[in-house]
Amino acid sequence: MTRHIKEIIIKYVFFSFALVSIVVLGMIVFSLFREGVPIFKVVSLKDFLFGTEWYPTFDPPLFGIFTLIVGSLIVTIFATLLAVPLGVMTAIYISEIAPRAIKEILKSIIEMLAGLPSVVLGFFGMVVVAPWLQNTFDLPTGLNIVNASMILALMAVPTISSISEDALYAVPHEFKEASYALGATRFETIAKVIVPAALSGITTAVMLGMARAIGETMVVLMVAGGAAAIPESIFDSVRPMPASIAAEMGETPYRSAHYHALFATGMVLFFLTLAFNLIADYVSHKFKQTGSATP
Repeated sequence: MTRHIKEIIIKYVFFSFALVSIVVLGMIVFSLFREGVPIFKVVSLKDFLFGTEWYPTFDPPLFGIFTLIVGSLIVTIFATLLAVPLGVMTAIYISEIAPRAIKEILKSIIEMLAGLPSVVLGFFGMVVVAPWLQNTFDLPTGLNIVNASMILALMAVPTISSISEDALYAVPHEFKEASYALGATRFETIAKVIVPAALSGITTAVMLGMARAIGETMVVLMVAGGAAAIPESIFDSVRPMPASIAAEMGETPYRSAHYHALFATGMVLFFLTLAFNLIADYVSHKFKQTGSATP
């Protein structure tokens, strides 16, 4: 068998695997839309997206998911505010500052954190973080936005840190040498040369971390509180979209309006996650520099 034939076989093997992935994803999306679109025969798109009352078992039922959307966005935003500084600073420290032995230890810890099941983190939020918040701030419950945001931040840090670290490592060594040759300190080199050169990769890491947070189910189901209402403070309980789908799908009659409404909620979540990924892809190409790092 000639080398050319082997290359053709390998090419089509990889193409087949890629095609299978695309087909499976397409079937999932098709199933999601097939089960979700029928709800709009019962409620208009405007009332579904901007209605503030989610009472699917009432007579007549109310299918407004605006409170669920707000819950998802607010815990994602607060989780991002916590995770981005921690993840990016960790990546900078590992790639540019830490001694080799400490690098290996920190990378192992981050990889272990990424491998923790979400139910374990949710349990930690329930039995450790919730009582602490309740006692410290004299709250009626510790299952609230702050708790959910903290646990989601822990889940997003490994994604942000790993991708940012790869972006920082990919910055050409010549950039650093040129900066040091001009008399810059290590801090100035990191802040004014390395980080700007890797900015597209870091921004991509942040967007993917947000997408990871907004789609998380188990954590928000366990520690967000489950209140389908517009929050008035960061210590109020909320019910993000993934939590509502997970909590109600098992008790919903097949092909009922409630069933279709949950699938339609999944469609909204799909579009939000898709938007984050498209923004990440746009940023990674828009601000790409020669020699910059984009994972």
